[in-house]
Amino acid sequence: MGKKTKVAIAIAAASAAAWAGSKAIIKPQKRDDKEVLQYGRPIVLAHRGGSLLAPEHTMPAFEKAQALGVDGFEIDIRLTKDEEIVVFHDETVDRTSDGTGSIKDFTLEELKQLNFGYNFEDLDGQSPYKEEKVEIVSLRELLEVFPNMYINIDIKDHPDTYEGSLMPSKLWRLIEEFDAQNRIVLTSFFSEQVDRFNLYAQNRVALGAGENDVRKAFTAFTSQFGHLYHPKVDVFQIPTKHGRVSLDSPRFIAFLEKLNIPVHYWTIDDEETIRSLIENGAKGIVTDRPDIAVSVLQSIQEEKAAEAE
Repeated sequence: MGKKTKVAIAIAAASAAAWAGSKAIIKPQKRDDKEVLQYGRPIVLAHRGGSLLAPEHTMPAFEKAQALGVDGFEIDIRLTKDEEIVVFHDETVDRTSDGTGSIKDFTLEELKQLNFGYNFEDLDGQSPYKEEKVEIVSLRELLEVFPNMYINIDIKDHPDTYEGSLMPSKLWRLIEEFDAQNRIVLTSFFSEQVDRFNLYAQNRVALGAGENDVRKAFTAFTSQFGHLYHPKVDVFQIPTKHGRVSLDSPRFIAFLEKLNIPVHYWTIDDEETIRSLIENGAKGIVTDRPDIAVSVLQSIQEEKAAEAE
């Protein structure tokens, strides 16, 4: 046996011993229960209120989604010039309104003068809100009008901007004012924003995974050292694929579920995919078509109830 072979065998043996030792000593740390995530069935979250049925992030969308029977909303937030938190996705108002310019350059009152249904087209290609002004919604308004809804909040302002630096503290104060800690999930594409927010919330609000959290979890899942992964978030809200990587396998969902982390998938609008994801173990569907998603999940529950009889 050559020297190189002996070294390789020794390294392999040492690695195996380290793996076995860590497996025996270190146990996966489950996340503590969060009230907002204690549901006994898969749930439906209307993406931006259900943006294929009504103008996104507007009261017509949220009201329609609630009437359809969704469990909650998935929303984005940004900070205005006068430091009010508005429910909005894009950096500018160009795509969804009859105005132009960045959210951060408008006051809330100025934004209220624009029609945020101006460019919306329904499933038939009609523009029912072009002549009827639809106002932007502040987060304060949303919390007031829907006091019992699950709300997944995604911070959109970059942490290195002035708006992004203020957002975590301002958001926490608003949530605390409404005593809404137990119906909110806070997430952001920027994991740093989630960490900043939690400095104020101190784990009193459920946290969603950012891009770095998803990367770490999937790396741990595909390695031999998944038992060393200690999550710092409470729920994963993710696409079914990221690049070439599939994130919807039953094994990955089960890996997270063992850590008390439910998985929600976005943005899912067709019955076949919804059924497949629920079969794989998904606990939530984020959708632009809440009419379809609610109907499918109700059918699944009825089928299960019939099978149990």
